[in-house]
Amino acid sequence: MSQDHCLLALDLGTTTLAGHLLGFDGRVLAEGRLLNPQVAVGGDVMRRLERALAGEDVRLQTLLCDGLRELVGVLLHQAGLRLSDIKAAAAAGNPGMVYLLRRLPVKSILFPPHRPTWRDAVYLTAEEVDLGLGTPLYLFPLVSGYVGGDLVAFLFSRGEIPENSFFLDAGTNGEMALYAKGRWRVTSVAAGPAFEGGDISCGMVAAVGAISNVSLVEDALRLTVIGGGRPRGICGSGLATALAAALEGGLVDTHGTIVNPLEVPTNLSRYIVETPRGRLLRLYRDATVELSLTQQDVRHFQLAKAAVLAGTECLLQRTGITGASIRHVTLTGAFGFSLSRQVLKRVAMLPANMVDRVRFAEAGVLTGVGRLLLDAQGPEKVRRLASALQSLPLSGTPAFEKAFIKAMDF
Repeated sequence: MSQDHCLLALDLGTTTLAGHLLGFDGRVLAEGRLLNPQVAVGGDVMRRLERALAGEDVRLQTLLCDGLRELVGVLLHQAGLRLSDIKAAAAAGNPGMVYLLRRLPVKSILFPPHRPTWRDAVYLTAEEVDLGLGTPLYLFPLVSGYVGGDLVAFLFSRGEIPENSFFLDAGTNGEMALYAKGRWRVTSVAAGPAFEGGDISCGMVAAVGAISNVSLVEDALRLTVIGGGRPRGICGSGLATALAAALEGGLVDTHGTIVNPLEVPTNLSRYIVETPRGRLLRLYRDATVELSLTQQDVRHFQLAKAAVLAGTECLLQRTGITGASIRHVTLTGAFGFSLSRQVLKRVAMLPANMVDRVRFAEAGVLTGVGRLLLDAQGPEKVRRLASALQSLPLSGTPAFEKAFIKAMDF
């Protein structure tokens, strides 16, 4: 096989599209991510499914394919390769994204009991989905109407799984899996796009110019910017760390309210600004840009982290074990960069007794897609894994609603 030949792995995220080009030895030759163009139609996948049902399915498919072709072009340019060099391709996504890509009727996953008419893995030809590839595109199987191939790919990336292991793919959908008592149980909660910088007033994907980390150093908020230079927005990890620092410095209270600057006894009060549109937490300002978090931005993050925390607690309860029993916690998803255990604990995104066991798996979904491409037995192994995943609906249940309300506070 020529050294110029490569494999294409794609992650069909609701907010962010991501991809890897791999050599046949498994090396990552290029990596990239960009905003999913479908956000122009709706920030969350349920809104897009409703628009598809109303007749905009062709537009949604076209937007997604346009975005994927752009992403593939970026990857090929980065690696110095051509479209014809891609010899195999695979993708994983949540059920809504997969249905929109294939332009399948969405009623079965949009309405209860959310049972997809199609769940098996499939090879898509250029006639079905035109990404300009000269090879079929393998799509990971779905588990249910709310648990998709992205979670399957993430779990497949981990190899042998020990007992009492918990996995979280934190994105617009918070998909989670628990392996305990010799069985898999999986579920999903609607987190919204905040973890990816979506619906945040100064939000952006994790790319050059994004604030990726905020730390509290004495009476100052120190910013880390991807690529260095001046910031032009904030990504998911930056948002989480900014709120952790604001909570630590007393700029935001445990209910998520940006406090009155007069109540802050330190020089950190200068970061709180009163404006006609409300109180802001100003992170950065120069002659050309001002980056501030609004009260609504904080609420968006609260809703996302509360959904994840409530979902985790309900999944544990349904399985009959406690957080203290979990030995391994692996987190991947939209943040772009790992979050420290201190940040996860401060923003209360996971049960406190699980946080000390967290490991961050960067690009977990793409790693699993790549592993399938590199393994001749990959499709059969993925099929067996997907068939072993028992899906548990949580959203809308009284237990979840009660846990969600409790999880809103930091």
